[in-house]
Amino acid sequence: MTYSIGEFAKIIGVTTSTLRYYEKEGLLNPHRNENNLREFTDEDIGWAQFLLHLKGSGMSMTELNQYTKWRTMGEETIPKRLDLLEKRKHLVELEMQALQQNLDILNRKIEFYNDQVKGNKYEFVLYPNEEANS
Repeated sequence: MTYSIGEFAKIIGVTTSTLRYYEKEGLLNPHRNENNLREFTDEDIGWAQFLLHLKGSGMSMTELNQYTKWRTMGEETIPKRLDLLEKRKHLVELEMQALQQNLDILNRKIEFYNDQVKGNKYEFVLYPNEEANS
């Protein structure tokens, strides 16, 4: 099945200008029909959704371009693609750890304020498991 740029944009949840930009950057390569209109396929849906996940992981446009070029080159580039994905995965894991720490502190501060409202007064300690510096 083929989709117009508008239909395709709705399916994957981006704007048509985003799709045109991705095409200009070489990330997408839609077929052109006899009227020179873009036509996207079901296969393009999977690729575009994967690109959006890579972008959502914090991958830069340069990295997305490189990954796309390697994908186009074929199976011999799988080790390079694997290395890029593993590096990105490590960075995402570090970001998730930092976010978890921030969430933990927010939850502790919320608990502290709830206790204050209930009349249970005490000092808030940002890092309770660390010894105070002398």
